[in-house]
Amino acid sequence: MPRLLVLGLFMGLALSLLGCAGTTETRGVEIAGETFDLSALEPKRADLVKAALSQIGTPYVYGGETPYQALDCSGLMLVAHEAAGMRIPRVSTQQQAAAKPLRGAPKAGDLVFFKTGPSQYHVGLMVDQQRFVHASTSKRRVRLANLGSTYWSERFLGAGSYL
Repeated sequence: MPRLLVLGLFMGLALSLLGCAGTTETRGVEIAGETFDLSALEPKRADLVKAALSQIGTPYVYGGETPYQALDCSGLMLVAHEAAGMRIPRVSTQQQAAAKPLRGAPKAGDLVFFKTGPSQYHVGLMVDQQRFVHASTSKRRVRLANLGSTYWSERFLGAGSYL
């Protein structure tokens, strides 16, 4: 099935599941019993965060870029940005290089970059002032993490945005 058709089906399903039926008027999303109020965000940021949050629970698969089935960290960023109408590079290091570098604290919709090993890099998307969504290799699924935790703060490289 062509990638654009798959993306179109994904976007329709995601919008239906999020209860917004193609509009950004509804700016809240409930995931795993938690409600995320996105009403203060610009529409593009809200769309991006909703798209990423909709993938929570999706299995981690290295090289994965299939919504709801298989995602790695940069594949999650690719899928979320495509659902919000943006094109970004596929690989986390390329995503960091192409993003507008940010000074100060990242906001919802901004990317956060990490070095997790000698030649391993990781990326997540901020959903609020403290947490980001990412495809976790250790938990083998897309989940939330806290940017201020010791693990992530020690590995933090910086933040960037395509917004």
